[in-house]
Amino acid sequence: MDDGLIPLELTGFIGREDELRAVGAAVASSRLVSLVGPGGSGKTRLAVRAARDAAFEHRHWVDLAATADPLVVPELVAAALGVLRTADRDGIGVLAGRLADRRTLLCLDNCEHVREAAADVVGELLRRCPLLTVLCTSREPLRLPGETVWRVPPMSREDSVRLFAERARDLGAAQDPAVVAACARMEGMPLAVELAAAWSGILSPREILDGLDDRFRLLVRGPHGVAARHQTLAASMAWSYDLLQEADRALFERLAVFRGGFSAASAQSLCGERAPVLEGLRSLVEKSLLVADTGGAATRFRMLETVREFAEQRLEEAGAADAARDRHLEACLELVRSWRDLIDADKDAWRAAVAAEYENFHAALGWGLSRPDPSLGRELAAELPWFWHSSRRGREGLALLRRAARLGEGDRTALQARLLTGTALVADTNERREGSELAARAFALAEAAGEERSACLALLLTAIDRLYDDLEAAQRMAAEARERAAGLGDGFVHDAANVLLGMVHHRRDDHARAAALLEEGMRGLAARGDREVASTACGILAVSAALGGDLRRADERARESLALAEPLGDFHRIGMARIAIARIARWAGRPEDAWDALELLLQTDANVEPPPFVPWFFTCVGDLHLDAGDRERARHWYERDLANPGGIPEHLLAPDARLGLARALGPGEAANAHVDMAMRAGRDLDMPGLLADAFEAAGELAPDPKRAEEAHHEALAIRAEHGLRLGCVRSLEHLAALADASGSGLEAARLLGACDRAREEIGLAASGLDVPGEAEARREGRSMALEEAVAYARRARGRRSRPASGWASLTPTEVSVVELAITGMTNPEIAGKLFMSRATVKTHLSHAYAKLGIANRTQLATVERP
Repeated sequence: MDDGLIPLELTGFIGREDELRAVGAAVASSRLVSLVGPGGSGKTRLAVRAARDAAFEHRHWVDLAATADPLVVPELVAAALGVLRTADRDGIGVLAGRLADRRTLLCLDNCEHVREAAADVVGELLRRCPLLTVLCTSREPLRLPGETVWRVPPMSREDSVRLFAERARDLGAAQDPAVVAACARMEGMPLAVELAAAWSGILSPREILDGLDDRFRLLVRGPHGVAARHQTLAASMAWSYDLLQEADRALFERLAVFRGGFSAASAQSLCGERAPVLEGLRSLVEKSLLVADTGGAATRFRMLETVREFAEQRLEEAGAADAARDRHLEACLELVRSWRDLIDADKDAWRAAVAAEYENFHAALGWGLSRPDPSLGRELAAELPWFWHSSRRGREGLALLRRAARLGEGDRTALQARLLTGTALVADTNERREGSELAARAFALAEAAGEERSACLALLLTAIDRLYDDLEAAQRMAAEARERAAGLGDGFVHDAANVLLGMVHHRRDDHARAAALLEEGMRGLAARGDREVASTACGILAVSAALGGDLRRADERARESLALAEPLGDFHRIGMARIAIARIARWAGRPEDAWDALELLLQTDANVEPPPFVPWFFTCVGDLHLDAGDRERARHWYERDLANPGGIPEHLLAPDARLGLARALGPGEAANAHVDMAMRAGRDLDMPGLLADAFEAAGELAPDPKRAEEAHHEALAIRAEHGLRLGCVRSLEHLAALADASGSGLEAARLLGACDRAREEIGLAASGLDVPGEAEARREGRSMALEEAVAYARRARGRRSRPASGWASLTPTEVSVVELAITGMTNPEIAGKLFMSRATVKTHLSHAYAKLGIANRTQLATVERP
């Protein structure tokens, strides 16, 4: 059982045996139990002990006091459950997917200030997750159907006295009549008892009783019950507060501006260098007005919410609240600025530091942006985009950045440029459609304001968005961003630009250049904790290694990508790494491993609408179904990848899914149309591997062996030229099957023998293809390396289907290029006409010249044609 997920009890649990039994019985029989009572009544302590005693395999604790924003409630629950961040998608759906088949106790503490949001989350989870039980603490019920409301009663007189003696560290106090009378005055309120017991080392039991008597006569009115217990606690806190020395009272009030805890250094910064803060903190801890958490590397302090509310009321009454909040804002800004160097040196450490103080930053931001002069709030917002970029609080951060930018609408300042760039950065991982337009605006403003680092980052963000439809533009922008970053010393942009350039070369199947750029970028990024882009780079290196014929290295790289991504808890990055693992496992002939890698994504996809987008996911699942012979399911997944979100030319949208869909549809006009569009995309984007894949699909769907052979040879030629060894094996096996069908069993067996050897070297499973009666020829084929087998296949093609020279030796593509050249078209014009790059036109002409025995365009007119 997951005991470590329930908070540790820092002090002993006293009494409440009957209550624990009753709460345990309620949790065992009801799916929603709410412990209800006023602040200080012991709800949290009772819930902690009940959760520890409950017989559930999985138990999770969520403290909702960490936020006042209802929108953040699902994210806090997701963080406690370890559910991946899915940006702007249905967070409840992701949670439901995690909890649907697990017997779980989910504990939500301090629901009262976000009660409606908590009720929405709990109600939906209970509806979707039949094995889930929820235990809540709140000052009022959630008011959901089926809720068991268990009102926390006062501690018994005996337990109150025992608690006093335990906290006073004086067991003899339990026999003192004054202690017994004081506990009776406090009406079984645990927090009130603890506050009183904290003074026992300074005041005698009689003095404590007399002091409480005075306060109760002044404050307590009305009949006994919940209202009286509220007044009892207020009286106890007021009495304890009045006993503090003046300096401690002032410190106590100021500390109310903190949220989510604080360090001694932060308290010192809030109060100024001259204030003796450390002694004051110690005094407040001793008086039970402050809690010290010593479990981490450094002690952090916090107030119970009930105590903080009391302190905040005193601060307001003193007329010092605005000044304290202003100083809190200044202190937060000073603190986050002091960590700036970590952004470029150790982003993991920077994220951890910001996360520890985030509730303070959030409170300070809200205050700063609401001031008549919001400049400090805007400055603080501009410091935090890298946190929101990879945080569960990304949507919250996006809203704050937009608000901060609106407050400077029309400004042409460096701060406004930083805010717009930061908004684009956070939108990149939370609302991609908005990110591109924002990045362009941010770049223009940063250029005008002379904010070079923002301009550099905004240019990179703009380049990223062009990767899917304009590789030339992406390459140009990335190169410029890298050059600018080198001059500025901006390590992230420099390394991320290298990765982006590597991605461009990867898509163009220039894998040697791609690998060099990706490796360099990844090393720099990983060393600084820039896990997001480092993980992406590593995943692309994995796929590149696989395409080049090293599946073992590819698998290592894919798992390294996952290790980089997992600490982020981000669905997109972890999803990309898992898809790389799945694709490599599929290519290696291990479908079970591929499905295992995709399980988390499939679970999320089934419970979130719309599902989060991760490149290759739908197509990868479709490929696995098609491999298993399930054409209908394969079609469903391919078609999902072809749902155009807008803004992408139709023929550039998911061309790999088009090819899969064509195979699933089988021979016919519909399949041919998809193949043609994918072929056009390969030429437009100058992606040889995609073009080869399209030729392969065309060969599989061809109506006659002649055209099939032609298409597979075109695919083989492209793959051989670009070192796509994995694809070369497939092309050779297609050609072997065609050769066998045409009666050339000897040739087929030799090709399959070479493929057997290549499969072993690459790490592929055996193909299962066979040519009966040609075992010796197959053994002969094993003597050929893959490159030799490619040359053999291309020579065999010439003998069987076309001469080695002359017009008849030209491939159909070469014929098309030559005929257009004869009309006088230039290379660029031919490229546009045939949807291919200029470099590809030049290559085809060179091959044609060699086959025709000529040296230039002028001589083309002299060539005899059939």
